[in-house]
Amino acid sequence: MSDAVSLTFPDGSVRGYAAGTTGREVAESISKSLVKKAIAIALDGELRDLSDPVVTGKLEIVTREDARALELIRHDTAHVMAEAVQELWPGTQVTIGPVIENGFYYDFAKNEPFTPDDLPKIEKRMKEIIQRNKPFTKEIWPRDKARQVFADKGEAYKVELVDAISADQDLKIYYQGDWFDLCRGPHMASTGQIGNAFKLMRVAGAYWRGDSNNPMLTRIYGTAWRTQEELDQYLHILAEAEKRDHRRLGREMDLFHFQEEGPGVVFWHGKGWRVFQTLVAYMRRRLAGTYQEVNAPQVLDKSLWETSGHWGWYRDNMFKVTVAGDETDDERVFALKPMNCPGHIQIFKHGLKSYRELPIRLAEFGNVHRYEPSGALHGLMRVRGFTQDDAHVFCTDEQMAAECLRINDLILSVYQDFGFKEVVVKLSTRPEKRVGDDALWDRAESVMMDVLKTIEAQSEGRIKTGILPGEGAFYGPKFEYTLKDAIGREWQCGTTQVDFNLPERFGAFYIDSNSEKTQPVMIHRAICGSMERFLGILIENFAGHFPLWLSPLQVVVATITSEADDYGREVAELLRDAGLEVETDFRNEKINYKVREHSVTKVPVIIVCGMREAEERTVNIRRLGSQAQTPMTLDEAIASLVSEATPPDVKRKAERRGKASA
Repeated sequence: MSDAVSLTFPDGSVRGYAAGTTGREVAESISKSLVKKAIAIALDGELRDLSDPVVTGKLEIVTREDARALELIRHDTAHVMAEAVQELWPGTQVTIGPVIENGFYYDFAKNEPFTPDDLPKIEKRMKEIIQRNKPFTKEIWPRDKARQVFADKGEAYKVELVDAISADQDLKIYYQGDWFDLCRGPHMASTGQIGNAFKLMRVAGAYWRGDSNNPMLTRIYGTAWRTQEELDQYLHILAEAEKRDHRRLGREMDLFHFQEEGPGVVFWHGKGWRVFQTLVAYMRRRLAGTYQEVNAPQVLDKSLWETSGHWGWYRDNMFKVTVAGDETDDERVFALKPMNCPGHIQIFKHGLKSYRELPIRLAEFGNVHRYEPSGALHGLMRVRGFTQDDAHVFCTDEQMAAECLRINDLILSVYQDFGFKEVVVKLSTRPEKRVGDDALWDRAESVMMDVLKTIEAQSEGRIKTGILPGEGAFYGPKFEYTLKDAIGREWQCGTTQVDFNLPERFGAFYIDSNSEKTQPVMIHRAICGSMERFLGILIENFAGHFPLWLSPLQVVVATITSEADDYGREVAELLRDAGLEVETDFRNEKINYKVREHSVTKVPVIIVCGMREAEERTVNIRRLGSQAQTPMTLDEAIASLVSEATPPDVKRKAERRGKASA
């Protein structure tokens, strides 16, 4: 048979194969060892079954070492879980079982819902099924056959799924031994390729198709990885994340709470508000001299949001207020601001601006409100009311690249002060639905692409960069800054967005060197983003163990005996005079009890005083997480703690002043 299929391989080589040749046969033609490791093929980037016939295109043989193998492993594990459930509890109906981030789930219809006690039993049966190493095989069934077979099995949900598949799509049935399921595929070659690096995590209720009018099903969540080492690492991160959960630490440290009467808004306690204000004060210092801090109104007429485009694009996420005036006024509709940009444009437009004044940088710690569904709310991480460290730079087209680089340097410097050294910067390009002329988008994306290359070059490889196609804002492309925390989780925080559109919509202009009205470029930027969310990230990153300069309570002075209380009061007063946040503990309790109690609330420093310390004017310092005591003279202790509690930006200024005067 003449060659009918031309395949291009990753190394650039091209081979011809007969029509009907399968991916497995191609792998075998390359290497006997390769076919043993192969689990699927990727044809022009699309994953397919190893048993599928190949067609002309670019072909890759996918093995378990490939990053794409994870999705296949998780998909196949979900199928094996469904088989295990039906073997253990005949009559249980399987519904849908997709792959999700870090794992999979499957929804089941069962008279008695599953409990966590059932999970080990299911896991054991899953390992037995994997050990059988049955091949995954695919059949294409006529619609009538599929409906009849599933109806005869009592699988009413599967019948409904069959009916939902459009007539132009094949009905694929995948077997693993005798057990089969309706599935789009692809799958690996056999169940044995799954391995045993999986774990069932939890059970939950879930409505069929997510509709509360439908029956409640039982959902079983699981995770699956390529190796036991990867699974162990993931479980370790989960355990660490649970210990670091900012909601639990917020309670233990008495920082904040939430309650039903204010869904999605924070009730800050004294200590929590103190650390919040410390964070805001730090950001204010970082902006001093380069930004003007402004404050735009909280409530604005909807006409302003119509002009900006937010009313059309974002209305469902805005809190609206209808106000009826006196008898002669029409009813007016206002909105709580979801962002600060329209207000800042009004401030820029107030009074004539010259090119000599640009760039004009306006910053605001603005309280904004966005409607989030109740199911999406998550502590400080997802709220309805929050403070945005927002700023807008109005500049000329020629200044745009330099301003983006200046913002980048500020963002990276701030993150470094909080201990975040691994940062990824990605450029999000134009979305499908957007406003503005394509020529303006071309210009903005071109400048930002050049800036991205400069960021990467200046960092000498320390900062990773990338592209997010179609993820830009509706009014302009943007940089997104993602941090990696102490346990390896990624958090998207800062943004820089170039915008030609809002200045045009609002008729903003400056007078250029030719005395002509010229539209400015508007650059939106946020560093923390939501200050509440950033604080939640910090709580989890530090596991509540804040650096001393950021801690809401820095020192507790505790006495061993009541005879030392007067000395303890003197120590506390001297520390307060030096600017530290201090509390005392003179209760009639053993010192170890006091230390344990304050450790739970994450007090970073406990100063222990007894009669000997009072006589010698010394102290013993105990650090959070350490059993050791460090003796110091009182003067040494105060000087050391004051230095440690000095914010990093203030230290840098002092060092610069010292060098300048030397």
